[in-house]
Amino acid sequence: MTQKTINIRNLSNLNNRPIRAKWCDTFFSRLRGYTFHKELTLEEGLVLVENRESRMDMSIHMMFVWIDLAVIWVNAKGEVVDTVLAQSWRPFYAPAKPAQYTIEIHPSRLSEFAIGDSVEFLHD
Repeated sequence: MTQKTINIRNLSNLNNRPIRAKWCDTFFSRLRGYTFHKELTLEEGLVLVENRESRMDMSIHMMFVWIDLAVIWVNAKGEVVDTVLAQSWRPFYAPAKPAQYTIEIHPSRLSEFAIGDSVEFLHD
């Protein structure tokens, strides 16, 4: 099965470079995430997708993730509800508010997203 690739746009900050992300909507694709990943380009990312908004279901681990990540949590309305610089090998990060999507991107891009921003996922 081929994994879908999407484009992410921050509608509140249109001056940023595009992000091309893998759409992870299965248990195994979410579990795998960036585990054992050694590098990440500025243009790539992952979107971890759940069926409903949740804080606990959208928590992430950084065990066996060898790179830091910018993590942006987005609710079902496409609004950023939390962000964090997730450090490698940390056991647990969870959003402050319920989310349905977790965006994981290069750590230098964290400043491109703020709580309250509107995010759009463009499917090919």
